[in-house]
Amino acid sequence: MRTMSGVLGTLPPDQREQLRALGRDVAFAAGDRMFEEGGRADRFWIIHTGSVTLDMHVPGRRAVVIDSLGHGELVGWSWMFPPFTWQMGGEAASPVRALQFEADTVRALCERDRELGHALTHSVAGVIGQRLQRSRTRLIDLFGPYALPSE
Repeated sequence: MRTMSGVLGTLPPDQREQLRALGRDVAFAAGDRMFEEGGRADRFWIIHTGSVTLDMHVPGRRAVVIDSLGHGELVGWSWMFPPFTWQMGGEAASPVRALQFEADTVRALCERDRELGHALTHSVAGVIGQRLQRSRTRLIDLFGPYALPSE
């Protein structure tokens, strides 16, 4: 799992601070929907405390929890790549405190500082790879040949 230091760890201290300065503290109550699959991805978060579940719409079923994220983890990567649409939904599984970033502002910083943009893109790509692997494993568990029948 990549943590705040993992996502930002490749950046020189001045660039890391530039990015951190763009964040603001936010809180979500347990059960709050943070974003919806298919919606406009206009922000992202780094979790300070609590946990967030990522879910996916499955036709004919209720949403399926694909992953759970906790302290230090990046919530949301869809903001970085067009068409800037959430690929999953997210919900606070417990009370969450997080640092929230506005996507437009961060993308503008990455355009101005190409070195920072490259390092951040590389780090977020690592998160994407990990999430896709965990999602694949979870979906195989749920719907693969050895999955339990749905209730």
